[in-house]
Amino acid sequence: MAIISLGLAVLAVGAAGWWTVVMIRIGRMLSAGLSLRRGLEGDVVSSSISVIVPAHNEEDSIDQCVASLRRQRVEDLQIIVVADRCTDQTEAMVSAHAREDDRVLLVRNTSRPPTWAGKCHAARLGANHATGDWLAFVDADTQANPDLLRAAVSEATRRETALLSLLTDLECRAWFERCTQPVASMALMSLFPPDSVNRDDRKRTFANGQFMLFDREFYERVGGHAEVKDDLLEDMAFARLISRNGGRVNVLRADGLLGCSMYADHEAFQRGWMRIFLEADHRRPRDLKRHAWQQLLMGWGLPGASIASLVMGCLVEGWPGDLAVIAGATALVLQLVALSWAYRVGRQAWWSVILFPLGTWDVFRIMQWAARALRSGEPIQWGGREYVIPANE
Repeated sequence: MAIISLGLAVLAVGAAGWWTVVMIRIGRMLSAGLSLRRGLEGDVVSSSISVIVPAHNEEDSIDQCVASLRRQRVEDLQIIVVADRCTDQTEAMVSAHAREDDRVLLVRNTSRPPTWAGKCHAARLGANHATGDWLAFVDADTQANPDLLRAAVSEATRRETALLSLLTDLECRAWFERCTQPVASMALMSLFPPDSVNRDDRKRTFANGQFMLFDREFYERVGGHAEVKDDLLEDMAFARLISRNGGRVNVLRADGLLGCSMYADHEAFQRGWMRIFLEADHRRPRDLKRHAWQQLLMGWGLPGASIASLVMGCLVEGWPGDLAVIAGATALVLQLVALSWAYRVGRQAWWSVILFPLGTWDVFRIMQWAARALRSGEPIQWGGREYVIPANE
């Protein structure tokens, strides 16, 4: 028992080290000044801004989205909503806003070219009607703080970015959002740490399609949405395209200025995150599997080893029992502190930390599914298109 206790103590020390590194990375991200709120300290925005909102059957969210955009504290604003083949009340809701506010323009679209994803095509149609110096592509399931665009354009100007994207505050109401969304977001940020992807010498680029603010001149120079219509994730494709053409791509934390509820049900949630992880791991099944097992290690392996060390230490008198107790307890406390901090930064409820193990299991299954889809050639349905993604071995 003494030998087992010592072995478990070593594992618990490793777990403590892991969560210490997690806290260091969170602290480094926060110290990098990546909050969009810094833009509120800038000068009054005088540039013209066109906001494009692709909307396909968004009656549950479009009214609040457009209303929040109408409240923006900017002088020259155009709000373009592209009702993409809608069969619900989306068009009627947007029409009501357009009658009240001449800054709102409704564009009706009734078809989708076979080589385009629906959202991407709708975004292109909206851009064709835009008149602003800045083009902001915003998802219909978002709600904007009145200072969002002022802060975003101010920061984009200060940072001299061709594309500024935001990590939105994800609203968690459904069980799968509270359970899995924070874990999935943490997994994505471990692959694309914002403080790293914002460096000019970065090896990876990243953008989030829920909010993308383009310098219009650069958007048109690279060909706009026509250049990314064949990509499963147009936001990541845009980040690579802008970077290849010498433009600066930055991502900031919305920090309360933009909220989003991503998916209506668990199946859509899983499919959405599956395609995100698939592209984030560069379509490599081996990397997907490795990161999937890493999720189980964090959610089950590390806390399991820490608890076992604590329990076994209590059964062994003296040394190494005392060491096992201290190591196990320290690792569990550090895990709780690290996760609570991460959830707080992501504006998630503190109590949802207890769902972390279940969330890691769900993310594990999603990543494994993505790896299988690559290796089997399983078609991926998204945006009205079917994609067969070749694996990069």
